[in-house]
This record gives sequence, structure tokens and C-alpha cells, in this order.
Amino acid sequence: MGKTVIEFKNVTKIYKLYKNDKRRLLAIFIKKIPHKQKKAVNNVSFKIKRGESVAIFGKNGAGKSTILKMITGVTFPTTGEIDVKGRVSALLELTTGFDPEFTGRENIYLKGRILGIKEKEIKKLEPQIVEFAELEEYIDQPVRTYSSGMKARLGFSINVNIEPEILIVDEALSVGDEKFKKKCIKKVNEITKKENVTLLFVTHTTSVAKEFCKRGMVMNNGQVVFDGNIQDAIQAYNKIIE
Repeated sequence: MGKTVIEFKNVTKIYKLYKNDKRRLLAIFIKKIPHKQKKAVNNVSFKIKRGESVAIFGKNGAGKSTILKMITGVTFPTTGEIDVKGRVSALLELTTGFDPEFTGRENIYLKGRILGIKEKEIKKLEPQIVEFAELEEYIDQPVRTYSSGMKARLGFSINVNIEPEILIVDEALSVGDEKFKKKCIKKVNEITKKENVTLLFVTHTTSVAKEFCKRGMVMNNGQVVFDGNIQDAIQAYNKIIE
């Protein structure tokens, strides 16, 4: 196994919960505004090495999504350290970053730039992104005219075709109809078979996780309560949900 590409060192994330938006706004200027605290992630430490495929299980509110948001830089830890090495492609909110007035093709370039990809590289990847999304007929239409399924297909296609070093999947394989879903699973399989690609897969569907992952982490109440073999992780997760 390769070098460590994701490392959490004693990471805690605390969210401040305010009664309403007015109090949340005032809290920017006044520190003593009343609020509750939610410890979404509590003193979590782990390492993921290059080439590993890791499933993360946990009930809603266990801290899985917060872990992913911190890896992708959407949010930051309250305390602790996070180290991420490599190009991250996250299949979370697939349509985030799209401009509804831009065409599908223009949004490929927009999202590519957001992901830090050079225009020359985006141009090279453009044909396979369009083909995979099955949007050839609509690619030069404004994204505001797309159905939610079409937008999700385009978002998925961009993320899986940019040759990521770290691929994060959060239930995104449910996109589209059954035929397209199988196509997505096949594509993720192809990506993860490459030795240098690391997969982090967050799901409630243990049968799908077994297809991709050899290692499983189980979260409960903001903490990692199990980390090991995928089959043992599934058993630990099943005990929690029972």
C-alpha cells in the first residue's frame, strides 16, 4: 500500500445551533448570542493510504457527512489537524457549482476550473464527459432547461472523468435510471482498480460497499467505533442499527 493521502489527527467539529437566522447573523458581531452546540465529530483520528478503498457506515447524524465536508474543504475542524494529498473528486452534491444560465458544455469548463483543472486538460476530457452523461443532444442548451436527472448525470460524469486521485462517493450511485446506475457502478469500479486511486465510499447500502471496499469504518455519535475488515465493519454497523 502507498503513502498516506488522508490523515485525521484528533479532529473535532462543533456546530453552533442558533434559534433563528437573525441570531446567527448577530453572532458574527456579538459573541455572547445564546446558542446550543452540536459535536458532529468528536476527537477522530485515522489514516487512509493511497490505493485503499474504504467504506464509512453510520446512522444519519453519526458524523459521516461532516467528515466528507472537512476532507473536501467545505468546512473546517474546530480542533485537530487534517492532511489531504491529491486531487479530490467528490460525488456529493452533484449539481453544486453549475450556473443555470450557462450551457452544459460551458458548465463542464466552469466546474473543471473550480476543481483546479487546466483548460487544455478539460478540452481533452470534454468529449468523454458528454458521451458518458448521454447529453449529446442537449449539451449546448442552458442547464436551467435540464431535468434534475440530467444535471445529476452531467455532474457525475464530470467528477468521474477528471482522473481523480481521491474519489469520494456519498450515495451518488443512485443517480438516474437503472441502466445509468449500472453504468455509474461500472465506472467507479474501473477507477478504483487503478492502483493510485483512493476511494472513500459513504453509504447505508452494505451490499454495494462490499463490491468496492476491503476496509470499513463505522461511526456512531461523532466517533469511529470500528475500523477494520469490510465484513466485520458491516456486522458492527448492523448491531448499531438493530
